Amino acid sequence: MNKFSHLHVHTQYSILDGAANVETLLKTTKKLGMSSIAITDHGNMYGVYDFVKKANKEEIKPIIGSEMYVAEGSRFDKKGEEVRSGYHLILLAKNKEGYKNLSKLSSSAFLEGFYYDPRIDKELLRAHSKGLIASSACLGGEIPHFILKGQIDKAEIALQEYLDIFGDDFYLEMQRHKSENKNNNETFEKQEIVNKVLIDLSKKYNVKLIATNDIHFVNRDDARAHDILVCLNTGKDIDDDRRMKYSGEEFLKSPEEMAELFSDVPEALLNTQEIVDKIEVIDLEHKIILPIFPLPDGFANQDEYLKYLTYEGAQKLYDVITDEIKERIDYELSVIFEMGFSGYFLIVQDFINEAKKIDVAVGPGRGSAAGSIIAFCTGITSIDPIKYNLLFERFLNPQRKSMPDIDIDFDDDGRGRVIDYVINKYGKEKVAQIITFGSMASKSAIKDVGRVLKLPLTETDRLSKLVPPRAKNLTEAFKESQELRDVISGNDEKSKETLSYAKILEGSIRNVGTHACGVIIGPEDLKEHVPLCKAKDTELMVTQYDGKIVESVGLLKMDFLGLKTLSIIKDTIFNIKQRHDIVIDITKIPLDDELTYELFQKGDTVGIFQFESDGMRSHLKTLKPNNIEDLIAMNALYRPGPMDFIPLYINRKHGREKVEYAHPMLEELLKPTYGIMVYQEQIMQTAQIMAGYSLGDADILRRAMGKKKPAEMALQKEVFVKGAIVKGIEEKNAEEIFSIMERFAEYGFNRSHSAAYAVLAYQTGYLKAHYPAEFMAAVLTRNLNDLKEVTELLDECKKINIEVLGPDVNESAFKFTVINDKTIRFGLGAIKGVGEASVDEIVRERKAAGSFSNLFDITRRVNLNACNKKCLEALAMGGAFDGFKNIHRAQYFANSKDNTTNTIERAIRYGNSYQSQKDSSQHSLFGEEIGEVNIEEPIMPEVEPWPHLLKLKKEKEVTGFYLSGHPLDSYAIEIKNFTNTQISAIIEVMKNEHEAERLVNHEFVFAGIITDATTRMTKMGDLMGTMVIEDYTSNISFTLFKEDFLKNRDYFIKDILVLIKGKLQLSRNRINSDSGYEFKPRQIELLSNVFSSRVNSITIKTNINDINEDFINNIKNIAEINQGKCKMALCVIDDVNNVSVDLISKKYKVDGLLFIKNLLKEYRKLNYKLN
Repeated sequence: MNKFSHLHVHTQYSILDGAANVETLLKTTKKLGMSSIAITDHGNMYGVYDFVKKANKEEIKPIIGSEMYVAEGSRFDKKGEEVRSGYHLILLAKNKEGYKNLSKLSSSAFLEGFYYDPRIDKELLRAHSKGLIASSACLGGEIPHFILKGQIDKAEIALQEYLDIFGDDFYLEMQRHKSENKNNNETFEKQEIVNKVLIDLSKKYNVKLIATNDIHFVNRDDARAHDILVCLNTGKDIDDDRRMKYSGEEFLKSPEEMAELFSDVPEALLNTQEIVDKIEVIDLEHKIILPIFPLPDGFANQDEYLKYLTYEGAQKLYDVITDEIKERIDYELSVIFEMGFSGYFLIVQDFINEAKKIDVAVGPGRGSAAGSIIAFCTGITSIDPIKYNLLFERFLNPQRKSMPDIDIDFDDDGRGRVIDYVINKYGKEKVAQIITFGSMASKSAIKDVGRVLKLPLTETDRLSKLVPPRAKNLTEAFKESQELRDVISGNDEKSKETLSYAKILEGSIRNVGTHACGVIIGPEDLKEHVPLCKAKDTELMVTQYDGKIVESVGLLKMDFLGLKTLSIIKDTIFNIKQRHDIVIDITKIPLDDELTYELFQKGDTVGIFQFESDGMRSHLKTLKPNNIEDLIAMNALYRPGPMDFIPLYINRKHGREKVEYAHPMLEELLKPTYGIMVYQEQIMQTAQIMAGYSLGDADILRRAMGKKKPAEMALQKEVFVKGAIVKGIEEKNAEEIFSIMERFAEYGFNRSHSAAYAVLAYQTGYLKAHYPAEFMAAVLTRNLNDLKEVTELLDECKKINIEVLGPDVNESAFKFTVINDKTIRFGLGAIKGVGEASVDEIVRERKAAGSFSNLFDITRRVNLNACNKKCLEALAMGGAFDGFKNIHRAQYFANSKDNTTNTIERAIRYGNSYQSQKDSSQHSLFGEEIGEVNIEEPIMPEVEPWPHLLKLKKEKEVTGFYLSGHPLDSYAIEIKNFTNTQISAIIEVMKNEHEAERLVNHEFVFAGIITDATTRMTKMGDLMGTMVIEDYTSNISFTLFKEDFLKNRDYFIKDILVLIKGKLQLSRNRINSDSGYEFKPRQIELLSNVFSSRVNSITIKTNINDINEDFINNIKNIAEINQGKCKMALCVIDDVNNVSVDLISKKYKVDGLLFIKNLLKEYRKLNYKLN
């Protein structure tokens, strides 16, 4: 067999260019009889760890490398187009030193040299060449580049440079992509020109040749799939003749195929093995290296300092340190010391306590960390694990050594400040965020491939919907779905092709991002440990390995999470201090407050953390929680699976069902949850009580139950039953209890996490119960970007009798402001164009010198650099000046007689003149006071007010909401009588595949205002249009094509109000739909025409006891004033005798809409029928 190894290989981590799945690549390598292979992705090392791990599993020798981009000059020069990304160069790591140098080069390419692509330069190569092997790469390499340009002298200069840098570790690389399609041999022809010169240079300079194949996909048959991937990357169609094309030969060729290709230069094949032999197997795994935590004077080591901090904290938290507390502290410390994790706890407690010092809100705890008394005493958590019966072993198991995992919640505003503290403490070069890879999932692969192949959208959607929800990949999907198998074996070639190529491309990396909360902290410059890169959305460095890997290579990962609820609590406490001069310590509120539990019992939990969904509120009303344990249990049970036990929990709590225990020995453990195993900790304690497990062993049992591995479970069952028999329990009973534990382990939730978050929910409930206005102001402030959420919150405010008013320059602050117990003002900061500095200036001056009397008073008094024209215009449009008497919004924008300035501009000129004169005339040269400034205030112009719709449109432009009304308000009668849904309800249906399928033939009718409308031509020359329509609750967009568009083209106009009828259909894209369905309008009409086109007669319904002379006269008067063509009748109802009589008016015909509107002004509860 020919000795050969591929050394130029692009995997799926060469983003949208490599189609070689790592696992498939390695399995095929082994199948073809090769014992080693390299990874050389374009400009990155994203896939290195994944590649090495899987290669080791397949017993293939992994060769770590990268195809680097070498800048033409300096990496810091970022100009030019011809070779803007630089020349290609293959680098392979010989040993650990080489790996570290490769990693540093890759990091510097991103951090210093990025220009279209990550680039290094020869200065970096010289500094980091040790332990590296290099080859001249493909046609994109520097030497081939000059050869093709006929500049052999420059090619030789480049070769001499590389030899100077790498010596015997530099090789000249030959490629031959000879295509079976003679029309696709342009690349091969260029390669042959290059190869001829490379052979000559090899002889002249005694440099060895190697043969490679520039692999981009695994099998020859994958060429078409790779072609599709390139189309996705470049945004081209498959039938575009001008697009970039590969030869189709870039697949994993066997040694025999390579030997045939390079039969004239067999040494080029053998030299690949020479390289392989030079390379050592590199172990990338490393135990966690913690950052060095600086100890204060007087402490010999980290263990000693952690113990000191723990007991210091315990003294403050407990009135008396009982034997139980001391025993728990000492036990946990012994485990932490033994595992070597003291430094970890010191690092975490340091930045958490610093967060508290700089007024950043910190969560009570998250996950299993709340089970540690050390975490509690050092300030990491604020949940007492003894009080709440939480288990340390659920967090840190002495019998299974692994790094503790403490995730921390901070308020949204403060999270960045805590990360800044960490950066400043440990150094910017030691802190990084973590990369994420967006891969092509099954359904998106089908949609992407279908789009490139121009498969009709309906068919693409149909195919993607055939993928079973539980299928992990398309291989599984094809096994599970008969319909997919029918497509594969059917006659529709394009559909078959789509599925075939989607299966190949599934899992391809589409893009990279940054982990929302993961942060790496290292003991030294991170370049020494991991390749780094940059991301658009962060100034911090980013690891090239993702979160699953960074800990494996020895780096400490921490999750700094932003939690909106903490921001809400913090804002509420601020609001309370502002209004009542009371400082609330949320950690010290009583946990038995009746008013708070009353709120939970009524289900009044809109805005309450994790308890605000409709389903949860319904359960709370029947549960009637009256202690924190109920909230902890509900938090754990309200999830798919355990949710089925909520009725049982409620019935047992209220005595409607008998509480039963699996065994009397479990009564004390399960009493708080009425005999139901709700928590994972209860599973562990059951094993301890019933079978003598240590809690460490019990945690291993819990994990085994969760993984459901038959062999492991059989072993655990044997241990459990034997242990139970020793405790005097019959074998049969022990087996029954083990089965119960298995069943409950499927859904059992972490009590530590549930307790911490239930306390957080209680805290928000307490604030809402005692300070509803302050709380709702905070919740509104933190949800401004969510129209649906704000709409629901405004409805909640109405329900609890709190009026939310628009912004007011004399009452509002930056955020939503509480005016009194029943009134909240919109925040000025929510107005676009009004910054925090502007609001600070307005509020400062208002506090110093009182309310503003008009616009000119504002410009006289405030700093006009902070409150500029844009700011004042936005305040006027948003209604912040509406409190000034006898002035309307149009006046602020009215032009002067000469049309050169508007009122706001004149006000600014006036204010500048006033302030300038005031500053210059404060004192004379000798200090004598000069008289007051006397500049005449401009006169407000008299103009017509804006029409109501224009006023609403302007305020929505600057606030995102309609504040002083809604365009649909005038059509309340039409909406009540002729619609059956709202947009938010349609969107909710589209999120749920089952609901969407159930309602696919249902006709939805809703009213709204068109907020955006565009029309354009398709590639085929047909007209199409897209509109966005909004109602009180949300907005939705849809696109109409061909006849559908032509039928409704007159309605594609912004700001008109319409009634829309439509149904759900299979979605063209998934932007607005998680279910695969979208809304398609069938009929659009102007809302203003709806009443007149549908109503011929009106029947007023009234009870016989309500009829009197005044009522009859009112109806007559209103009918006479509003005459029209609509028939009118009166239906008199006698409830006692259960009869009704219709009295049809022969005298009056009315304008139906005006008649009803005026009647409703007189009789708000009027009952009527439209025919």
